[in-house]
Amino acid sequence: MLSRVADSLFWMARYLERAEHTARLLDVHLHSALDLTPAAARWRWQRLLAALHSPLADQSVSPYAITQALTFDATNSDSIIACITTARENARQVRERISSEMWEQVNRLYLQLRTTSMEEMWSGEPHLFFRAVKEGVHLFQGITDATLSHDEGWWFIQIGRYLERAMATAALLDVHFCALDAQDAATLDYFEWVSLLKSCTAFEAYCKVYTASVHPEDVAEFLLLNAEFPRSIRFAADMIQEAALAISRSSVPRATARVERLAGRLRAVLDYGQVDEIMMDMHTYLMTIRRMCAQVHDALYQACISYSADEALR
Repeated sequence: MLSRVADSLFWMARYLERAEHTARLLDVHLHSALDLTPAAARWRWQRLLAALHSPLADQSVSPYAITQALTFDATNSDSIIACITTARENARQVRERISSEMWEQVNRLYLQLRTTSMEEMWSGEPHLFFRAVKEGVHLFQGITDATLSHDEGWWFIQIGRYLERAMATAALLDVHFCALDAQDAATLDYFEWVSLLKSCTAFEAYCKVYTASVHPEDVAEFLLLNAEFPRSIRFAADMIQEAALAISRSSVPRATARVERLAGRLRAVLDYGQVDEIMMDMHTYLMTIRRMCAQVHDALYQACISYSADEALR
């Protein structure tokens, strides 16, 4: 596969996953903030900004300004509109390699956002807007799985999606378990942990495993180590390794061997992780996960996207 095509498919998937993640967090926080005191609401918004690595995290801004910056600010490369725009541009560059249904869906989602203003969304029902964004991305992912051949290009989409998901979930867990302002995570109440689970669309799935009794250790174990839940980091690591192996079979094995090794190491860290040991230093563990995901990303780029002409001829 041409490196240009692989690059576009990879980033198309990452930016769509990032847009969906941001829309989900904003939706949950806007709803949960209705029942909070002003001080508690400010602290929760600061935690959201930290989880999304927003430059606004060091500023005192209103929920309206935060929502506007994370949704409609085109100058913010991580805003929803910027992510959807970049994903659409990457899809446009490889229209011959994706299905027409995929292009129509990402274009429809883009036009939907471009024709909606902040004032219109804010004065209406923000929940319906963010739900439409989430469902638009989910529909694109379903269309991709149903209409695109599951060949090398499809696997680049998968590895991009799950690398983004693993790193985003790790960042979200980090700001909850290593709470801001030195607040002990153990002091967070029941609704804080429910909010975290809902931010990962995990509350119902969690209750089927642990019942409605929500404890920090159980939340950490579920979102980190559960092998069956699609938004756990362990599930993402499984998919990253599977995608790395599939890409290696379609490429030069020697060039992608490092990608395979790093993906295998990431999965092993989660396969053999014990929640009681992880809870002793959650921040270091999550930073290790994020660093290993970054290493997989860099190795994949070096092997398949930004390699030199000499390496291609070997």
